[in-house]
Amino acid sequence: MIKLYGHELSGNTYKAKLLLSLLDIKYEFVRIDLMKGEHKQEEFLAINPFGQVPTLVDNDIVVSDAQAILTYLARQYGNEDWLPMEPESLSKIVRWLSTTAGEVRQGLENARLYHLFGATSINIERAEEKSHFILNLLNQHLQGRNWLEFERPTIADIAVFPYIALARDGKISLDSYPNVLAWLDQVKNLSGFVAMLGI
Repeated sequence: MIKLYGHELSGNTYKAKLLLSLLDIKYEFVRIDLMKGEHKQEEFLAINPFGQVPTLVDNDIVVSDAQAILTYLARQYGNEDWLPMEPESLSKIVRWLSTTAGEVRQGLENARLYHLFGATSINIERAEEKSHFILNLLNQHLQGRNWLEFERPTIADIAVFPYIALARDGKISLDSYPNVLAWLDQVKNLSGFVAMLGI
């Protein structure tokens, strides 16, 4: 039985939950209370020394980091559609995984942390600037497209989706980005889609 350690308000945990659902994989969810610091306790650090959620345990395989979990699930339980192995196609997907850990995190994820969780150490002006940079780029990229790459959903879409869909939590408006809004609807209409609070 697969175990997913995470928190229900974590957009990164949600990425793993979403792909597990889309792939129709049964799993046990183990809640790690971030507010109580359970992710920094010895018991959890023995599973993931980084002290971060999500972490996925599949028998004796432990996978940490949302993007790594998406990659693992796609290769282990999905098919070439979710994560193609042809070099150029694979490089396009990896570019988006990098973007979600870079620009999306520095922008929309940080804006959400600032407004929803009171992370005042975050420079909110910079987060807002980064948010609109990546949203503008996404809006242009999605012109005439249904998905980030190819004509089907991939783990690129699953990786980028959550914090864009949670933009309101960070007081970031998506009104000026019609292609992004249309893409969000595409993801929400996938068979097996599951929601989270805020989406």
